[in-house]
Amino acid sequence: MKNNNHHISTHTAELDPRNDSLKIFVNGNIVDKSQAVVSVYDAGFMLGDGIWEGIRLYNGKWAFVDEHLDRLFGASKALDMDLGLDRAGFIKALNDTAQANNMTHNVHARLMVTRGIKDKPFQDPRLSTTGPTIVIIMEHSKPASDLMNTGIKLHTVPVVRGMPMSQDPKLNSHSKLNCILAGIHAQKAGADEALMLDPHGFVNTTNGCNFFIVKKGEVWTSTGDYCMNGITRKKVIELCKINDIPVFERNFSLTDTYDADEAFLTGTFGAQTPVSEIDGRTIGTGSAGPMTLKLRELYFELLKRTTT
Repeated sequence: MKNNNHHISTHTAELDPRNDSLKIFVNGNIVDKSQAVVSVYDAGFMLGDGIWEGIRLYNGKWAFVDEHLDRLFGASKALDMDLGLDRAGFIKALNDTAQANNMTHNVHARLMVTRGIKDKPFQDPRLSTTGPTIVIIMEHSKPASDLMNTGIKLHTVPVVRGMPMSQDPKLNSHSKLNCILAGIHAQKAGADEALMLDPHGFVNTTNGCNFFIVKKGEVWTSTGDYCMNGITRKKVIELCKINDIPVFERNFSLTDTYDADEAFLTGTFGAQTPVSEIDGRTIGTGSAGPMTLKLRELYFELLKRTTT
């Protein structure tokens, strides 16, 4: 089955007509897709003042949901934002939305919380007086199978993930403008996604996923100081350690990257997606290498153990 997007990315999914008639969770109500709306005065729409999590449903169970909620509640403290629900309330909202859509497997949920509706169209967070807005968009979502053969083409961009005292990249915030600008730059250069450096010029992450390379049997990723510390990233590092695969969170440069044996991306949606090309240089064979495939197999074995 062909995917539903002419443009390739790590979030390219197989076409599924069931997504034409979804039901969406909006502030405690589950409504038809066409009725799922929020106010133009909402802080998320107006200012990007919100946080979110992407969570996968496999075999009727939410993968690593406790860790996703840990990150959500941690971010809410950083933003001084009332989430409106406790952990059990969020899990119930996820389950109710899945049930309303008759969803059990290969499902992707985007759980979003904003500071809520503002009294006036200005920045002051105290103007959000109605409490948070909670939305869950849930889709039948199977990653496109041909990505394992074609891989993703990356282009290194001048837009960096910034210092934590400007906008901490560890926050899964609605404010993603620097990542969007990075993606635009890469697409204008003919690539699929952007490879972003950290403020010191070391290889960091992509505009949407964490980045790994493989060199002589070793797995390298960035220090994690300037990127979202993804849960799939964490699982890959843990799987390497458990299975005696040398793994390093370290500073490395584009020079190290160009002659890597393999490169791959990690994220909740795509799990592990191979990188075929970086800045016009073919990486390895240009498709998923043996280490990428091994880690992908180990990851899905972990998923199976935790969701069955």
